[in-house]
Amino acid sequence: MQYTALKPCLFSVSYAGFWGQASLPLTEFIARAGKLGYSSVMIAGKRPHLSPLDAAPELLAEVQAALRQAKVACDVIAGYTNLGSGSAAEVPLAEMQIAYVESLARIARVLGASVVRIFTAYETGDRDPPTLWRRAVGIIREMCDRARDHRITIAIQNHHDLALDTDSLLDLLAEIERPNCKLAFDAWSPALRGENLYAAAKKAAPHTATTTNADYICVPRYRYRPELVNYERLMPDEVRAVPFGSGFIDYSAFFRGLIDGGYAGIATYEICSPIRGGGSLENLDACATTYLDWVNAEKWNTNRH
Repeated sequence: MQYTALKPCLFSVSYAGFWGQASLPLTEFIARAGKLGYSSVMIAGKRPHLSPLDAAPELLAEVQAALRQAKVACDVIAGYTNLGSGSAAEVPLAEMQIAYVESLARIARVLGASVVRIFTAYETGDRDPPTLWRRAVGIIREMCDRARDHRITIAIQNHHDLALDTDSLLDLLAEIERPNCKLAFDAWSPALRGENLYAAAKKAAPHTATTTNADYICVPRYRYRPELVNYERLMPDEVRAVPFGSGFIDYSAFFRGLIDGGYAGIATYEICSPIRGGGSLENLDACATTYLDWVNAEKWNTNRH
């Protein structure tokens, strides 16, 4: 099969300072992405980058100007949701998140993006799994219906607990039953949970609108037991971010699966945890460049599945 080039994209959360790394204002991040060679960015739909609370017309005009100046497209806006019910039943958390995602859809339309990324829900035990499932289906349906008015696709990322398994995620997508509901399908979770990356990616590919990528190592943990003069193994391992291509995730198999399944689209790099080498701008740039080089070289095509 002739492999199709993917469009490399850089996620602004990598330069948001959430994990102790350097932080850039959004317009400076966009300029930096362009200088690094990226033609696309994914923008975090929260402070310090682009919260709906701050997205006045003047700010959006500044962002548009920065995108034009850098010759960079904004293809995805990243929403941050947890569709669980929370501890206070009287607080309209579902309505708040629907309104938040609809606001992101409006912003996406202005900036030329076509996708808003969301998460499902963490399982905290306050609701039984079938009830949580039905709640998430109803909320995401309304998000999709409201986003449709802005010609925006809602993409569910395989990140939160609910519907984390790939088959379960596809079941959720089928039950939502909205043409503008797709997947933001990543390798990190399936790799950690032991799924076959090629098979999972190929299965998800026809339903995938975007993919976000980072690489990791698993670091064993131990506790010293002085009474035994020995160490006790602790589980689970710590997972630590490393430059792309140097971790345990088989991205060659993952990308081959996506592409063999028919995916051709955005491939986004993110630094969403502390990373080997530290949080200086120089190290963040180096890691972003490593990913760009890896994707542009189509390294998934070096060993066929």
